[in-house]
Amino acid sequence: MVDVSDKSDTERLATAEAIIAISKEAFDLVVAGEVKKGDVLATARIAGIMAAKKTSELIPLCHPLALSHAGIEFEPIPERNAFRILASAKTTGPTGVEMEALTAASVAALTVYDMIKAVDKSAVIESVRLLSKSGGKSGTYTAGTETAETRSGAQTASRRARVSDQPGSWGAVFPLRRDSVKQRG
Repeated sequence: MVDVSDKSDTERLATAEAIIAISKEAFDLVVAGEVKKGDVLATARIAGIMAAKKTSELIPLCHPLALSHAGIEFEPIPERNAFRILASAKTTGPTGVEMEALTAASVAALTVYDMIKAVDKSAVIESVRLLSKSGGKSGTYTAGTETAETRSGAQTASRRARVSDQPGSWGAVFPLRRDSVKQRG
């Protein structure tokens, strides 16, 4: 776990989204509130909020945080028979809440799947991503503001090469040596 004791307490806010696409039948049942298992969106909202509060128990090196806010909102996307799940998390402290927002969005989407699986086992959680974060030394991030260069494979490979030689990186822990790899024959 990273030592954050020297970092200043600042207000931290993060939002994340998950998109789950389901069958028309399941979508109609969720919207009408007629899923036999119960109120899908209310259950998913509570599950997402609970997950945000338990993130450090689920993600091994996450710091436990005292959240001042955790929330889940749903936006139906009728033309796709999908729901956009928006998760938010907020605290004042030395470390961010991105993982709490991402965990909340993920667990809310998994809960939607669990609630509708009797009707639609083919539901797909299409994406989970960070939308924004603010606070802390790195400042503000908003999805969609990155450039083609920062997303390029060459840039990523270059970053991986720099990181793999640093103490504490997986490359330093498990160096891949050509002489240690058996050739299949």
